Amino acid sequence: MEAHIFRFLKIVGVGYKARAENAGRLLYLKLGYSHEVELSVPPAVRVFCFKNNVICCTGLDKQRVHQFAATVRNCKPPEVYKGKGIMYADEVIKKKQGKKSK
Repeated sequence: MEAHIFRFLKIVGVGYKARAENAGRLLYLKLGYSHEVELSVPPAVRVFCFKNNVICCTGLDKQRVHQFAATVRNCKPPEVYKGKGIMYADEVIKKKQGKKSK
């Protein structure tokens, strides 16, 4: 029996939310844009949302699961100053220092 592949994504930011609908076939993301981002999930992948800031992509095909997770992350990649955006659960963001005031 083949094992399921899981990929967890974490959403960081005020007002950033995710919700899965249609039995894991549709993913809606609120990412601070004027509109909601709607992603249709490929057939080989399922999506679950925990606590509206953790997304779990799962499926049997590793390549498809990781590809979809990368697509979701690409909607709002983490930025280096405040660390806001969508990142993998095990990803470490190197923060940059802002402008120094004299």
